[in-house]
Amino acid sequence: MEDGATIGLTELQQDAFTELVNIGVSRAAASLRQMIGTQVLLSVPSVEIVSRHSAARLIGEREAAPLVVVHQDFEGAFAGRALLIFPQENGRELVRAVAGEELSPEEVAALEDEALAETGNIILNGCLATMANMLQRTLTMSLPGILRGDGPRIFGTQAGETSAADALVLFLYIDFSVSERDIRGYLAMLMDLPSLENLRLLVDEFIARALGDLDA
Repeated sequence: MEDGATIGLTELQQDAFTELVNIGVSRAAASLRQMIGTQVLLSVPSVEIVSRHSAARLIGEREAAPLVVVHQDFEGAFAGRALLIFPQENGRELVRAVAGEELSPEEVAALEDEALAETGNIILNGCLATMANMLQRTLTMSLPGILRGDGPRIFGTQAGETSAADALVLFLYIDFSVSERDIRGYLAMLMDLPSLENLRLLVDEFIARALGDLDA
């Protein structure tokens, strides 16, 4: 992919990063399962590196409904903004799964932002903290915030907004299964080119350690 070539991701790096994300998401699912006391399955079939405009177009092609987003900034060995993105109705399904089946539509609406922020915090924190730990680094996360809108608003590509030319998006499709509900979502990390390059180098070190363990 042309965007991926910008930071020179090899197939091995792509596989290693996908594995890191999957482990991070699995740990996040375990934390969420502890909180709500029911089975939670999350999977990340693929990871893509695209421009912000491409990310906005991709999600626009997949989702016609309004989107709800939990976002948190992170900084450390690599920095950026993490986004957990749901179609609006999928977000409400997640709130019902987390907060209780017996809630009325009005109660779901009242609890939506708080429940999504708490759930998003668990997933984003769990995923990124696990990835950083496996890369032998640490990250600092901000408090979660909620954003609603379409792809251009979420990824900062609306007319009049000036995004850095080298701003890229690690874009991941996620399958959720919570309380036997199928809930689709997306995980995205907005990062500038220096941060992505730092992440690529850390992934190289991770690969070298893994290959060293195999040779030992």
